[in-house]
Amino acid sequence: MASTEGRLRQIINENLNLEREPNFDRDFSEAGVSSVEAVAFFKLVNDEFGLSMQAEDCLQFRTLRDLVAYIDTRAG
Repeated sequence: MASTEGRLRQIINENLNLEREPNFDRDFSEAGVSSVEAVAFFKLVNDEFGLSMQAEDCLQFRTLRDLVAYIDTRAG
């Protein structure tokens, strides 16, 4: 089974229009992702990892690494 980071990287590469490979240690707000794209991304993350995050929950993650840690402690 792929790691959480690997699975997130795949979701990002397939669904977000980034001009570079995602940096998991960089502030998510600096990634150049619109709020609409961010909400859609978190819906995909919910589906992929069996979570039930709300749109406002994404504000708690400063970096993608923070999101990975959250997923690893809660995903079922």
